[in-house]
Amino acid sequence: MATSGNITTAGTGSPCGACKFLRRKCLSDCIFAPYFSSEQGAERFAAIHKVFGASNVSKLLLKVPIHDRCEAVVTIAYEAQARLHDPVYGCVSHIFSLQQQVDKLSGH
Repeated sequence: MATSGNITTAGTGSPCGACKFLRRKCLSDCIFAPYFSSEQGAERFAAIHKVFGASNVSKLLLKVPIHDRCEAVVTIAYEAQARLHDPVYGCVSHIFSLQQQVDKLSGH
């Protein structure tokens, strides 16, 4: 990832998707830049921001070891999408549905 002044670029000169969505300058140390591309990241980040808030996710990611952050972002994005679909249960409703299917297939 190249940097040009204070703006993070991924070879395109564009801010990361999170900063693009938030309409802010993307700094070289942006916590979101490695996980939200300029091309697709804004749409993906929108759900995360709506459900959890950018500040909360930033604080959370700072507490996660760097080598685990990618998996954390995937999990947060999945839960955000699930919460938009089912605000009460989120991904738990999907897990419950899969559990019912397993029970049905195993004859319980």
